[in-house]
Amino acid sequence: MEYNNILVEKKAYLALITINRPKKLNALNAETIQELHNAIDAMHRDEDIRVMILTGSGEKAFVAGADISEFADFDVIEGSNLARKGQELLFNFIEKLPTPVIAAVNGFALGGGLELAMACHMRVASKNAKMGLPEVTLGLIPGYGGTQRLPQLVGKGKAMEMIMSATMLTADQAMSYRLVNHVVEQESLLSFCEEIADRISNNSYSAIASAIKSINAGFQNAKSGFETEINEFGNCFGTEDFVEGTTAFLEKRKPNF
Repeated sequence: MEYNNILVEKKAYLALITINRPKKLNALNAETIQELHNAIDAMHRDEDIRVMILTGSGEKAFVAGADISEFADFDVIEGSNLARKGQELLFNFIEKLPTPVIAAVNGFALGGGLELAMACHMRVASKNAKMGLPEVTLGLIPGYGGTQRLPQLVGKGKAMEMIMSATMLTADQAMSYRLVNHVVEQESLLSFCEEIADRISNNSYSAIASAIKSINAGFQNAKSGFETEINEFGNCFGTEDFVEGTTAFLEKRKPNF
């Protein structure tokens, strides 16, 4: 299968999926989200593949966020549909996938990029990685599961601080907050992830699938939280702050809230 925005490489039991929009810092648009779903689903159905690694092309960004130009003129209903479709098609899909997915976070993982990394089963960051959820600077909130997964990983208080202040973490800070599993040198990122994948691949695939399902079950009470996030994300599109935030971003200036 051919893709416009991603690259897929198979290495025996391993699939390396690379988001390949370097000029856009690998920002997520609707086409890329659909292609990621298709590629990950195809690799999951491939009986040879036991583990996947998800990363971004180049050294600057894993995913620098969503493609804001694609939704800057959305209304409340369109905003809600954007969050719902994205969660169902990609973010929740990855989290529930029986095949382990490792996020190799190289460079910026902001907004939807961090949400994508958090949806993966584990995260390894390069030392130059920067992570955060800056949506409130656009008059928005995280809409791809960020308000639910971040507290699960770093705790409620730190998640509140990060989201409300739009704080960006260094790789070492992310490690200290348990947002990532490991921090390694940029040049060692993929090889380190492959070492983890190798250890995983030596174990029972069915048992790993059961472990993923069981661990996720402990967080199922968050289902209503995801629905609330979808609704509130959509509501943001009906505010003046959203118009100002996205306009300022596209005009490359600071917003005036």
